[in-house]
Amino acid sequence: MGFSTGAEQFYHGTRADLQVGDLIRVGFRSNYRDGIPMSWVYFSQTLEAAIWGAELATGEGRERIYVVEPTGEYVDDPNLTDKKYPGNPTKSYRSREPLRIVGEVTEWEAHTPERLQQMKDGLAALRAAGKGIVID
Repeated sequence: MGFSTGAEQFYHGTRADLQVGDLIRVGFRSNYRDGIPMSWVYFSQTLEAAIWGAELATGEGRERIYVVEPTGEYVDDPNLTDKKYPGNPTKSYRSREPLRIVGEVTEWEAHTPERLQQMKDGLAALRAAGKGIVID
C-alpha cells in the first residue's frame, strides 16, 4: 500500500468538468463503463496513462487531465498490473479514498486518431471475448 509523500505527481484523465479543490470520489459512474458506479478511484503517476484515460473516457465533455493528490492509502491497479503490465510500469493505482484536484494539465499531446482507434478496437475485441472485465 502506498501513501502520498507530496513529492510524487499523480494524474487522472477524464471528461468530467471539475475544479481545483474538488474531490474525485468513489460511487460515481465509471469513465469507461456506462451506468456502473465504481468503488475505487483510479490514477497514475505517468502522463501517458492519464492521456489514455482522458481519450478513452465516455461522455461528451472535453478530455481533461487533472493533477491529483490521494487523500488516503492506495494500491497498484490490478486491471493493469496483474493482467497486462507486470511490475506496474504504467504506475497506475487506485484508492477507496478521494483524490483532491490540485491542478490541471492544459497542454498535452493526444494520440493520433489511428492509434486511438486501434486501442478502442482492441478494447472492443476484449469485451466481445468476455475479457474486458474491470476488477473493481
